[in-house]
Amino acid sequence: MNKVLVTGGAGYIGSHVVQQLVARGDRVVVIDNLSTGFREAVRGAELVVGNVGDTSLVSRVIAEHQVDAVLHFAAHTVVPESVSDPLKYYGNNTCNTRNLLACCAEAGVGKFIFSSTAAVYGFTSDGVADEDTPTQPINPYGTSKLMSETMLRDHCATGAMRHVILRYFNVAGCDPQGRIGHSTPQATLLIKVACEHAVGKRASLSVFGTDYDTPDGTGIRDYIHVDDLASAHLRALDHLRDGGDSLTLNCGYGHGYSVREVIDAVERVGGQPLNVLELPRRPGDLPKLIASSMRLKQVLGWQPQYDDLDFIVRTALMWEWQLARKSPLTSVA
Repeated sequence: MNKVLVTGGAGYIGSHVVQQLVARGDRVVVIDNLSTGFREAVRGAELVVGNVGDTSLVSRVIAEHQVDAVLHFAAHTVVPESVSDPLKYYGNNTCNTRNLLACCAEAGVGKFIFSSTAAVYGFTSDGVADEDTPTQPINPYGTSKLMSETMLRDHCATGAMRHVILRYFNVAGCDPQGRIGHSTPQATLLIKVACEHAVGKRASLSVFGTDYDTPDGTGIRDYIHVDDLASAHLRALDHLRDGGDSLTLNCGYGHGYSVREVIDAVERVGGQPLNVLELPRRPGDLPKLIASSMRLKQVLGWQPQYDDLDFIVRTALMWEWQLARKSPLTSVA
């Protein structure tokens, strides 16, 4: 029986997808170099420790496990770091994706789901993006992902493969049952960082930019619960297995929250005030970005289960308390 290969399956989003795949009966093999992922997050699947850019390793895994579908998550994802070290992002995100596609081509893998990002859009006139919005990324992270999208489409245009590209907006929250979560050290995602501060791991929470042209001056983002995002991947895989055409789809809820609104939610759910530091804007940040995700619902029949900011925060905070109990708290800036 064929297996699904999940690259980066020990990481935050990949591990939630692996968990859902295994729960419904899919056979899964994971490749992850554990640079930001965790061995214990891979539940019910075989883990091969290695780099997705290692063509010898990837080809061996595809052959040994008779892989017929790939879900590709392995990537660097920190926007400010991509600005300061762009070649790191083009090497890991773009060049390694090219190597992975070459392995798939050689082995005849016919189905590919790509973890992309709303950062491919850049500025939009109204802060809302649908799949036909022009792609004009303003940071190397977004550009590295867009280049990978282009390679994937060009390869699939030869008839060798069909794909689904999923463009994530702001992923947050953790497994509602508390089995896995977001454990990445030195994380930069707002809800993760705010919850770390709420449990005492960080001395403060920094807000970058309070002078945007938004109702309260802070950036607005579309936050999607990681389990809802994971279920979109299963729908995408089923679409390809059923012979569906290649697609590009946004993954978000279609509405947003400002940084201040997120902080209010963490204070509300956590029951205590946060120590907030207001700092200048960061390079590569947008004032507002919200998904138009009707195509995901219409084409794949996807329906979110956790479209509630307090619920998202509650699951993230629950995971942070679990991590705090496992190891002594060390405050970081």
